[in-house]
Amino acid sequence: MKTHKLLLLAALAALVLAYFGLDLGRLLSLDHFRNQQATIEAWRSAQPLLAAAIFFVVYVAVTGLSLPGAAVLTLIGGAVFGLLWGVLLVSFASSLGATLAFLASRFLLRDWVQKRFGERLRAINAGIENEGGFYLFTLRLVPVFPFFVINLLMGLTPIRTRTFYWVSQIGMLAGTLVYVNAGTQLAKIDSPSGILSPGLLGSLVLLGVFPLLAKRVVGTLTARRVYAGWKKPTRFGRNLIVIGAGSAGLVTAYIAAAVRAKVTLIEKHRLGGDCLNTGCVPSKALIRSAKLLSQLRRSAEFGIRSARAEFDFAEVMERVQRIIKAVEPHDSAERYAALGVEVIAGSARIVSPWEVEVIRQSGEKERISTRSIVIATGARPFVPPIPGIEEVGYLTSDNVWELRELPRRLLVLGGGPIGCELTQTFARFGSAVTQVEAAPRLMMREDPDVSELVSRRFAAEGIVLRVNHRAKQFVVDNGEKILIAEHNGEDIRIPFDALLVAVGRVANLAGYGLEELGITVGRTIATNDFLQTKYPNIYAAGDVAGPFQFTHTAAHQAWYAAVNALFDPFRKFRADYSVIPWATFVEPEVARVGINECEARERDIAHEVTVYGIDDLDRAIADGEAHGFIKVLTVPGKDKILGVTIVGEHAGDLIAEYVLAMRQGIGLNRILATIHIYPTLAEANKYVAGNWKKAHAPQKLLAWVARFHAWRLGY
Repeated sequence: MKTHKLLLLAALAALVLAYFGLDLGRLLSLDHFRNQQATIEAWRSAQPLLAAAIFFVVYVAVTGLSLPGAAVLTLIGGAVFGLLWGVLLVSFASSLGATLAFLASRFLLRDWVQKRFGERLRAINAGIENEGGFYLFTLRLVPVFPFFVINLLMGLTPIRTRTFYWVSQIGMLAGTLVYVNAGTQLAKIDSPSGILSPGLLGSLVLLGVFPLLAKRVVGTLTARRVYAGWKKPTRFGRNLIVIGAGSAGLVTAYIAAAVRAKVTLIEKHRLGGDCLNTGCVPSKALIRSAKLLSQLRRSAEFGIRSARAEFDFAEVMERVQRIIKAVEPHDSAERYAALGVEVIAGSARIVSPWEVEVIRQSGEKERISTRSIVIATGARPFVPPIPGIEEVGYLTSDNVWELRELPRRLLVLGGGPIGCELTQTFARFGSAVTQVEAAPRLMMREDPDVSELVSRRFAAEGIVLRVNHRAKQFVVDNGEKILIAEHNGEDIRIPFDALLVAVGRVANLAGYGLEELGITVGRTIATNDFLQTKYPNIYAAGDVAGPFQFTHTAAHQAWYAAVNALFDPFRKFRADYSVIPWATFVEPEVARVGINECEARERDIAHEVTVYGIDDLDRAIADGEAHGFIKVLTVPGKDKILGVTIVGEHAGDLIAEYVLAMRQGIGLNRILATIHIYPTLAEANKYVAGNWKKAHAPQKLLAWVARFHAWRLGY
């Protein structure tokens, strides 16, 4: 650090040490002021200009050095100088002192901070350069952070000094007025009855409500700024328009209709979205048929000498379509129309914050106005740009349901939930399946012991697993399709007949007018805690919003989106992701809620682990499904549940007890005290709680109890 910077730092440090070392803070207390109030008033009356000058300098010094006491000084300013002069003195002194602190921070630290963290701060710097004045104004108007912190942090950013000063001057004026006015009232208390004076009570109330009023003002200013350039309709045709009729869209429309709002639901494909048509419903139907074949092959385990099944894969896939048709009425246009929802089959494009252009399937175009919009356009399978992939052709979770002939050799690209479910399913129908995953193991979101158990089962069922294999290229060699994958620096050739790509999903963002409106999009639509986009009346929910891509999470978000869209600004709720469960429907089934061991270690969360092996459970033994475990993470020394992983039969059903427990703050002691029917798989939940209890048994107390029983025996 250069000499002049060291000198300034030393001077500032000396002043701060002197302040605390000489206990000068006692001079800036209300008690001291009340004790000396008469003397101060007399001195101010005799020498008003000198008193004002000294007060001004002291205030600048306190704020410039970021010392405690500025709030008390503001009250004293009102008490000594009155409302008008108090506001003038405090307003200019606080702004000048803040600017001095700002400059000191900039001079001493900005270059070092930007040099070391410049890459990470690039987005912040860009935002400050473009919108720094407005950001600072909102921070000054709504005192979420202490002003001295704002002064110091702003000094590290590119905001101009001139901008910092005048924005601080204006932004702090309202708060200064409130505090100085309170100070004028405090000066008038000359007896206990003065505490209950209307003026003082009114000032104290104003102090309390000021942050709320300021927050509302900032919200209004922000909204006006966001909507600048758009003409808001004087009347609206709808309370709510929902774009997309998947899980999030359907639940949003349902809630809106239930509270008697006028709602329109627009879907350009099929109602029910991916879950009904290409995701949850068809996959579980196919998994059920495959599981039956697997159980027949295990007939000897159940005392049945032999069992076999003849099947036609095309008939199995037709059953899948029948299942979809059976569930379809739950999500049909007729059902929602009967609930009061206007359902439009067509494409939608947002043309203004309050208008949606709809092109019906008939080709008719119309523009509908609405107070609020919820974007629930879902996601689609991601297809990586691997050379040659288009030439060999591929299936995804969208179109695999069109198959009517079982692939002889199936290559599955991806080791996540969708890839694993379909890998095992097609292997059970008789495909020779090779699963390729770039990561070191399958199901990377789960703990390694979970991945190991599933991998062993896959290998036992004849599935070829290729982990640590990065797909590089697809080629056709002498009519044979081949994947070239890199493994430990070598190229591995993997032949196949059909390719299924299951490496994740991407949000559907194109064609809805989002870019034209300036709505921030990346992998998903950027939203705040209330699921609002850049425009407070436009919301996003479901896969298109993230952070989870589950049907039940989309429905969970839909409640928040619907209620906030319909009742803001009167009431709105932050979306709560504190207890989100999920399951992967392989065999053994895997379910989880909360954190697992890997996440606890990565986030340095203190935890204890309690495990119960389901191979010891009577019902699991009787069912021939004695495998898997329940793993519970708890707060050290307490029964509070941090997370649960279940691997085994019906894990997705068993996890529900823990979801309820975590949501309602129920610990393992109360699960242990709950009666579970014998013999059921649900008893495993009680037994893992019992294992926790054994590990935390009060050994000293038990030793005394043992002595008590021995005494009763006469020993």
